[in-house]
Amino acid sequence: MRKLSENILDKISIDFLRNQVLKNAYGNDDTVIAKLDPRILLVWYLFFGLVPWFLNDVVLLLGIFVFVALTTRAAKIAPLVLFLFCVGVFSQTGYLFIVALFFGGNTETIAPLLVMTLKVAVVSLASITVFSGLDPDRLANGLLWYGCPGQLSFSISFAYRILPVLMEEFQNILLSYRLRGNPPHKNGLIGKIRYLGYQVKMIIQAFYPLMLNTAKRSRTTVEALELRGYRYSIQNPEVKKMKLSMLKVTQADIIFLCISAAWVGASIGLSVAL
Repeated sequence: MRKLSENILDKISIDFLRNQVLKNAYGNDDTVIAKLDPRILLVWYLFFGLVPWFLNDVVLLLGIFVFVALTTRAAKIAPLVLFLFCVGVFSQTGYLFIVALFFGGNTETIAPLLVMTLKVAVVSLASITVFSGLDPDRLANGLLWYGCPGQLSFSISFAYRILPVLMEEFQNILLSYRLRGNPPHKNGLIGKIRYLGYQVKMIIQAFYPLMLNTAKRSRTTVEALELRGYRYSIQNPEVKKMKLSMLKVTQADIIFLCISAAWVGASIGLSVAL
């Protein structure tokens, strides 16, 4: 048991977290979802991200949940993201059932809580599927095609691109604190608690220099973009047309939309029949 706990703690490190996040954001280019047109994915997400909130039928929501779970499987989501999804869904709705039972509730509270859980799960899985299959450039181009301001689409793309820099900078700051620090011993239960508190304190202290270094890098990036004519390029129609020329709706996009519509239609028919 001790060796198992040590192996788990060794795997849950900054490098592991960084690799999982980067894999989910940049490592899914070869999936079926990633090959779809970003405009189609954004429309698909607009439906599966909004419509479930207006549905209250358990059978219909369950059918839609199965479909978005299959799309999440096709998108090859990182295990860490799926684990956080499960924890998030339970933290938002699962604890309500426990509290309801504790304060005199019964099994009749399962149905409304199940509806709420399915709504949150469908929207969350749809978000994970879409944004793991869109790299920064494709996401920015899709938003730009729908008329979003150029600065907004670039800001979203820039946030994606700066993510690896943030994680690398955060790791470097933690390593510098470890080199200069004197961590407590981990002997016994009290020692492990003190060591955990020391780690949490070190992570909290690392956030201020992280934000300061990020602000410096962002300023340098903005100055470089201005020197290259970024502000003029986002207002030029010819540049926008050239940037969006790579977008093309293919047969795979039409098939994906037809499968989605057929699955939703079958779920509605099953709900009516039952």
